[in-house]
Amino acid sequence: MWEDRYASTNDFVFGKAPAQFLLDHEAYLKAGQTALAVADGEGRNSVYMAEKGLSATALEFAPTAIERAQDLASERGVTVDFQQLDILAKPWPDQTYDLVAGIFIQFVGPDGRRIQFQRMKDATKPGGLVMLHGYRPEQLDYGTGGPPFAQNMYTEVILRAAFVGWEILELKEYDREVQEGRGHSGMSALIDLIARKPMH
Repeated sequence: MWEDRYASTNDFVFGKAPAQFLLDHEAYLKAGQTALAVADGEGRNSVYMAEKGLSATALEFAPTAIERAQDLASERGVTVDFQQLDILAKPWPDQTYDLVAGIFIQFVGPDGRRIQFQRMKDATKPGGLVMLHGYRPEQLDYGTGGPPFAQNMYTEVILRAAFVGWEILELKEYDREVQEGRGHSGMSALIDLIARKPMH
């Protein structure tokens, strides 16, 4: 499905600029650290991390998206390790990254999300961060992006339960105008989580 979506246009579906979420929280992006962008599509977020001096890896399944991401990285003069991977089917590196980011990765329901979150947690080094940004169920009323399924959305309760034992640095729900390519456009019901993995 995603390959079809990317291949059906010559434009960047979500634009070339990073998600506003990353710009809002760029203080967490520390040069020299390792970062993983999960299901990063056309590379806008991993490329931005690389521009901030992080050693960035991006996981993505759609070949057209990866091709565009590579073009974007060379256009910006940075290097990103783009890996073609079905994130639910294949294992990821373990305890490897200082920062693992999942931005608008709500293409799975509760079962897939459990796998997704577990792999994000496993991929994070002790003391490292997971940064999540997505839609709340109220997004269905706006219809300005994201999947049409309430069960794919995040709530504070879901995120607290998924990261129990981690230090919650930020967890907030808010509504904001989002203009990130044609894929996300208009008033949106959003939620952010930044959580630190315990050292032990």
